[in-house]
Amino acid sequence: MPASFDWTNWVFLPLLIFGARIVDVSLGTMRFIFLYRGYRKLAPLLGFLEITVWLLAIRGVLVNMKNPVCFVAYAAGFAMGSYVGILIEDKLSIGMVLFRLVLTSDPAPFIKFMKENDFGFTVVEGEGTHHRVKILFSVVTRKDMKRIMPVIQSLLPRAFFTLETVRSVRQGVFPGNQRGIHSALFRKYRKAK
Repeated sequence: MPASFDWTNWVFLPLLIFGARIVDVSLGTMRFIFLYRGYRKLAPLLGFLEITVWLLAIRGVLVNMKNPVCFVAYAAGFAMGSYVGILIEDKLSIGMVLFRLVLTSDPAPFIKFMKENDFGFTVVEGEGTHHRVKILFSVVTRKDMKRIMPVIQSLLPRAFFTLETVRSVRQGVFPGNQRGIHSALFRKYRKAK
């Protein structure tokens, strides 16, 4: 490599732009998810941070318009930021979900599991296309759903299953002292219903 190679413009600046885009797009993904899940007080704070970091990244690109590596770093940072934001959100497991099981087999073993673990649920009789069914509804935290899924797959491998995000919950039976939100950190940022 020639002694005059400009490490700052061709390596460090693109890496900085790449990193900034990962941060700002991850924050944007989190902001959208928090807003959708009802954390209306936290979303503006994340939006402020997101745009601040974005301004730094776009400045680096605009000041170095003749450097194609900066453009590639900007685009690659966007793609990686989307992925990282989804990973972070998945690890946090914030919010509640409604799961619905449509069963043609005996739900007793699964009902026993739900009762033993203090999960609230409702079972109703239904009419399917070919025969009678039982439909089990339950609202649980996303974190708890990670524990419930293997049990469903083990005890009821042929059950029809749906999962939906729930924006708000009132009343209900939840393990321990859960009342819709499992983290004190996020509780204060969630808008009261």
